Amino acid sequence: MEQKKRQLDITKTYLITGGAGFIGFHLADRLLKQGARVISLDNMNDYYEVSLKENRLKKLEKYQHHSFFRGDLADKETVFHLFEKERPEIVINLAAQAGVRYSIDNPESYIQSNLVGFFHVLEACRHYPVEHLVFASSSSVYGGNGKVPFSIEDPVDRPVSLYAATKKSNELMAYSYSKLYDIPATGLRFFTVYGPYGRPDMACYKFAKQIMAGEPIQIYNQGDMYRDFTYIDDIIQGMENILCTPPVPDSLGTCCKIYNIGNNRPEKLMDFISVLEKYLGREAKKEFLPMQPGDMYQTYADVSELVRDFGFKPATTMDEGIKRFASWFKEYHGYEETV
Repeated sequence: MEQKKRQLDITKTYLITGGAGFIGFHLADRLLKQGARVISLDNMNDYYEVSLKENRLKKLEKYQHHSFFRGDLADKETVFHLFEKERPEIVINLAAQAGVRYSIDNPESYIQSNLVGFFHVLEACRHYPVEHLVFASSSSVYGGNGKVPFSIEDPVDRPVSLYAATKKSNELMAYSYSKLYDIPATGLRFFTVYGPYGRPDMACYKFAKQIMAGEPIQIYNQGDMYRDFTYIDDIIQGMENILCTPPVPDSLGTCCKIYNIGNNRPEKLMDFISVLEKYLGREAKKEFLPMQPGDMYQTYADVSELVRDFGFKPATTMDEGIKRFASWFKEYHGYEETV
């Protein structure tokens, strides 16, 4: 059954967990610009520099209808208190411990944030009913799948990292809660998101910092990798389309859907680096290394369901996206424009 597209409802209260994060910040900014009431929750951990999270929040201070709460999803009392006080109608769970490689050395943080924390969100949605729960999954759930592009119909029971395993677990948990407690839920498998105010541990930002500092960038699998790089504005537009469109019941009466959000056009990692060099105006020093444990050779999103249900697919080209990112990066870090 085809879903009906709806405009963003600015009369609703939106709760964004991970609100000081990369995607959370951009989503809050988009919603607030349109006049919606937004509640942000973030534990402000130091996985990467807290100053970047603080600067994102400063950009949101101009909005009177934005409230920020510092707290951890792993603390059930904090989560329940926030739901009871603010009564959000639409919840967007973006809080998670991210990163594939980090999960190899710090597995416990993924259990607490991604499993325990998400469980508390589901329990809060159960006891304080919401109209729609949207939650972040990841392209990492596709693991070692050889078939491309990755479709939501593909089996995803062979994760190659703990991070991927927790994200697949989130999808299963959401489905069961949707079935048991009638919680409309939508999971979004993001594909390599980049852009202004991005995460410093992701390739785009990480490489830019190293290139401008004259440090070598580490290129895994000798550079033979492909990624479905997706610009942040496309991610936010896709989310905006989805937020106010809760899924309709499936054949089992469960209101739970999964979508890929990716550029539907994988790019060679070396081409991505070349474009970044062009817009930064500097050549990278390159250190070629073997494939890292937990890494995927290729990501490639099949977005046919996103197109079918919402008439939307990401469209920002790699060249345009990196140009915008590089311009922001040089201004943010005080480099003179060279391109």
